[in-house]
Amino acid sequence: MKYVDTSQVQNKMGPRLLLNKLAKSLFFLSTIFGLIVLVILMYRVLSQGVEWIDWQFITGKLSTMAENAGVMGPLLGTFWLMFVVAPVTLFLGVGTAIYLEEYAKKNRLQSLIQTNISNLAGVPSIVFGLLGLTVFVKGMNLGNIVLAGGLTMSLLVLPIVVVASQEAIRAVPQYLREASYGMGATKWQTVKRVVLPASLPGILTGSILALSRAIGETAPLVVLGIPALIIPFPDNIFDKFTVMPLQIYYWTIDSALVDEYANLAAAAIVILLLLLFAMNSIAVIIRNKFQKRL
Repeated sequence: MKYVDTSQVQNKMGPRLLLNKLAKSLFFLSTIFGLIVLVILMYRVLSQGVEWIDWQFITGKLSTMAENAGVMGPLLGTFWLMFVVAPVTLFLGVGTAIYLEEYAKKNRLQSLIQTNISNLAGVPSIVFGLLGLTVFVKGMNLGNIVLAGGLTMSLLVLPIVVVASQEAIRAVPQYLREASYGMGATKWQTVKRVVLPASLPGILTGSILALSRAIGETAPLVVLGIPALIIPFPDNIFDKFTVMPLQIYYWTIDSALVDEYANLAAAAIVILLLLLFAMNSIAVIIRNKFQKRL
């Protein structure tokens, strides 16, 4: 019978245990630091903006007078922008992911397409703004309307949806597909009735993150020349518009001249955060509902 020298084992385990404690402490401090920054930011925004939020501010039009300004125009513009971005992004993103994972042959072309899609997810947003300006605003002569802005933002978040959807589809066990084929189902029937329902929670998670980014982006819309002036409320996707992040951006710049605009920007940030929380909460509820069915 061979005896183990416990002192040698302890000498080998000592550095590993120390490294584990250091890593745990580092991760804990990182989490605490992020929470502290978030709390400070939320306190600053809420303390500065809550007093300016009332019914007139929510339903009013933009105005050169800070005390009369409202955000109904940017709110409607954000709604119409998402009305374009959501269906275009989901249809093209999920469709691309299904083709690449279920139908495309695993060759160099597929690998090249996959690599380019992954790289596009890291391209700066202003580059997509330049693309939208060239293709939609000037090339298709749409001008700075909701449709042009929505298509540009769709290009921005499309790679995120494609990559997230691919990961969700890839995570579906292969035996589910084989069982479906064994029952006589076709390729499309297997994708429609087996793969998509099983991968839907992951697809929704990626879509939530993508749409949240689209709501908060400003740079592409600045490049498109989206105005932040006193404009009529948009009624459809062919009207000119502005959005909440863009209005916050211009109010922040104007606060250097008029202090009250900083309060307007803080109040608009609170409303934008509430809008994001509401949208994400609804999406999470839908995702959890589908998870329970599986």
